[in-house]
Order: sequence, then C-alpha cells, then structure tokens
Amino acid sequence: MTVQATLKRPTKGELSGEHRGLLEQMQALNYGRILNIQVREGAPHFTPMTRVERQVRFGGDNRPRPECGLADFELKDKVVELFDAIERMGDGLILKLEIKGGLPFDMTVEERPA
Repeated sequence: MTVQATLKRPTKGELSGEHRGLLEQMQALNYGRILNIQVREGAPHFTPMTRVERQVRFGGDNRPRPECGLADFELKDKVVELFDAIERMGDGLILKLEIKGGLPFDMTVEERPA
C-alpha cells in the first residue's frame, strides 16, 4: 500500500506494526536521531544495531509528543512522505533519520554506487 496514493489522509491505526513502531519512537524522541534502521520489503525494522540519540533542548520541552498516547490520528505530510520513501527503498539501510518536533526532518540512506 502506497500511503500517499490513498485519497483520504492515512491514520496511525492503518499502519503496520513496523511503521507504527517507528512513528511512536519518533513521537517519544521528539528531537534527535534514529540511526541504522534496517528496511526490509519496504518496512522499517529495529535491530540490535539501531541506536537512538536524544537531543536535549535547554529551556525547551523535552517530553514525548502529546500524540504519543493517542490510539489513532491523521498522519502529517512529512510522516506520509517518510513512509512512502521507505516503501520505495524496498530493502536497505537508513543510516540516520533526523527527528524535529516528533516529525521526520531528513534522512541519510545507504546506496550502492551507480
């Protein structure tokens, strides 16, 4: 299922367990990086190599996002874009996924030379 191809905005409740796990980790982190996310058959997988780096913002809110406790809500465009990119990868490795405000900001992926 290509998330952006659907006419209605996708929701958390419609996600697979792997996608939901990544979404919840991003919301719990709020600001920081997730390193070494394995992608298999278009789905993110945490492995023993996966690491989380939390960015502590002095004078800022370092708690998990309030949405973290919700069972269902509409996904933001950046989350939909991330999951579409992961699906298109098929199999691979996300070296670094940068999270800002609980949302994906950018990612670095490993690719084979052209």
